[in-house]
Amino acid sequence: MRDRLVVVDLARTLALAGMVVFHFTFDLELFGWLAQGTTVTGGWAVFARVVAGSFLFLSGVSLVLAHGAGVRWPSFRRRFLRLAGAALLVTVVTWVAIPQAFIFFGILHSIALGSLVGVLLIRLPGVVLIGLAGAILWVDRSFGWDGFNTLWLVWTGLGTRQPWTMDFVPVFPWLAAVLAGMGVARLMGRAGLWVRLRGVGAGLAPLAWPGRHSLAIYLLHQPVLIALVWAGTMVLR
Repeated sequence: MRDRLVVVDLARTLALAGMVVFHFTFDLELFGWLAQGTTVTGGWAVFARVVAGSFLFLSGVSLVLAHGAGVRWPSFRRRFLRLAGAALLVTVVTWVAIPQAFIFFGILHSIALGSLVGVLLIRLPGVVLIGLAGAILWVDRSFGWDGFNTLWLVWTGLGTRQPWTMDFVPVFPWLAAVLAGMGVARLMGRAGLWVRLRGVGAGLAPLAWPGRHSLAIYLLHQPVLIALVWAGTMVLR
């Protein structure tokens, strides 16, 4: 299972495409081309959750594919440090650019923490991992306390207010997506499905390239999109 699977990279490419579409729409809203609130209501709000959940689910799948047969700690440490460093970079940049709504626990922070939790639970059976995912969703639906609204605890997702931030992907409920991905990957491994999928999608390998470089694309795509929308706005207005 340590061999890279094209189908997983293709799935990640699809998630990246969804992310680019959503952020492009957000940028159009930011520059006044769309009505305020477009991307936080209706179908766009659902779409944003599906995209975020896809990334987290695939991070769980990838964790099992890479370390399910035995954790390769040097590889895990390198990946975790890249994620944590990228998350810190996002926090610093947004703190400078938009301090009133900076990103203190966004998708990269959530994936990094999910990786730490996931590697501790990686030996659990798939059914148990999926059960834990369900338990996290239940807690998220059933519990909320004002004491978790402080900046130091709001990242848990167990508070009663949504913080003002450009991207918020708290532990509850989003850790459930990571564990669900791990659980599904475990069950697929037991059923021998990963072996059968090893050659699937080989003809689409060029489309899998973005999925193999998802972190770099995540960090670069929004500055590029903002620059394009700004330039278009200057020309057309």
